[in-house]
Amino acid sequence: MKFIKFILIFSVVFINAQTGFQILDNKKKIEIPFKQINNLAFIDLKINEVNLTFLLDTGVAETILFSLENKDISFENVEKVNFTGLGGSTYVEGIKSTKNTLKLNKEFIDKDHTIYIVLDEEFNFSSHVGIPVNGIIGYHFFKNQPIKIDFERHVITVYNEKFFNEKKLKKFEKLPISIEGQKPYLVTEVQQSKDFFPAKMLVDLGNSDALWLFPNRIPHFNYNRPNIDDFLGRGFNGDIYGKRSRIHAVKLGKSTLNEPIVSMPSEESVKSMNFAKGRIGSIGSDILKRFTIVFDYPNNNLYIKKSKTVKDPFKFNMSGLDIKHDGMKWESDMVKVDTPKPKESSKNDINVYNAVSDFQYKFILKPEYSVVGVRENSPAYFAEIKKEDKLLEINGKKTSDMTLQQINEVFLSEENRKIKIKLLRNSVTLLKEFVLKDPIPFQEN
Repeated sequence: MKFIKFILIFSVVFINAQTGFQILDNKKKIEIPFKQINNLAFIDLKINEVNLTFLLDTGVAETILFSLENKDISFENVEKVNFTGLGGSTYVEGIKSTKNTLKLNKEFIDKDHTIYIVLDEEFNFSSHVGIPVNGIIGYHFFKNQPIKIDFERHVITVYNEKFFNEKKLKKFEKLPISIEGQKPYLVTEVQQSKDFFPAKMLVDLGNSDALWLFPNRIPHFNYNRPNIDDFLGRGFNGDIYGKRSRIHAVKLGKSTLNEPIVSMPSEESVKSMNFAKGRIGSIGSDILKRFTIVFDYPNNNLYIKKSKTVKDPFKFNMSGLDIKHDGMKWESDMVKVDTPKPKESSKNDINVYNAVSDFQYKFILKPEYSVVGVRENSPAYFAEIKKEDKLLEINGKKTSDMTLQQINEVFLSEENRKIKIKLLRNSVTLLKEFVLKDPIPFQEN
């Protein structure tokens, strides 16, 4: 899935002796709500008593902070570090801060948390999500306790390891995982063309796509057809490009998921990555969200239970448009107001009122959106929609009344759907029209 363009994979050389999160008051379990936006899970937490929002991501080892949204936080015990990862070979400067207090509620706390702060102000994907996002939290959220993620209820359950009994998960399928470099890996099977082959995959909750495969790590790899060149994401060192197509199937436990979309980064994009031995790809959240999942890092297990969405088709942004949130603006809405109007007095001198409908203007802060990219040879490309065009309406609905996720869902909806867009370009209002077309329909290879 193309929506989230910032797949954050990095490496830092360090030695860490953190104890991690602990459940207080000897509770057997605690529940934490989360927001799900385009397959990804976002949680609210406190760092040194300041409220922030973080992406939950099993694909990263450390806790990363890249935006404060004008909030003040005190950090002590700091030193400079360098990040590297997908997107190139250069380093990005950052700061390491130790002995921070993180709280997810009053019962789940880490009082000695290490945070890595990215100094590049442009490294912030809030505008691509539609809500303020301050950072990413990974391994240290999961390492001490079994953690269940229920994508249907949007609730995370943290189990106290002392009281955890896998008999409570008798309806779940148990899969062995390995924790390498503080990340979970699973050996499963992938059917790219005719036959299934074993595949060691990173279980990557912070990747909104279904699958990633690394062609340079797969002997005799051939791209399935049709495929397209596409922008896949952004790493610490720049943009990530590659190809997308569909493959026959992938297995997760006993479940076979048919015709998933696979993203394949170019060799240039991955040349600075440090791969776990034998890894050839990633299982992302467009697959994981189709299950209720329990990550049990302490015992090297993953438990899965199919949800009602397990057989849903894998959808693709057929418009070719990459949209971002540009912030908020004041907009006037005409609202109906019922104003009581006195009627003639009754015999008992009691006033009787009729409701009279009036209209007033009310000023409300509403979101603005613009085009940040247009995929070449896509429907939007041929409709001559350009980067930096401001979106005003989609199919007659004002975009200021929509969330970013709702906008993207229109582009995922159904092939051959007609899309009419009103946009603003250099103070000129334009009307554009195109038909959604899947550029990578499944074909036998």
